[in-house]
Amino acid sequence: MAEVVKRVGVRKESGYLYYLGKDGNVWRSKMARAGKGGGNAEKVANAGVSRQSGYLYYIDKNGDVSRSPMARGR
Repeated sequence: MAEVVKRVGVRKESGYLYYLGKDGNVWRSKMARAGKGGGNAEKVANAGVSRQSGYLYYIDKNGDVSRSPMARGR
């Protein structure tokens, strides 16, 4: 089950990939489409999340930072 780590409330725009960076903040990058490149990451919010091993961190549908245990060794 997923648990919310930090409530950020990021509003997502279509055409962007939102993720938790190595610095613990929320970033977004333009998604690559046919013939057009992506990239150009920009910081969206300061979350200040420190990661624990064994968890997958992501931005959920509400724009908050969530985590769920990684499925390993099945």
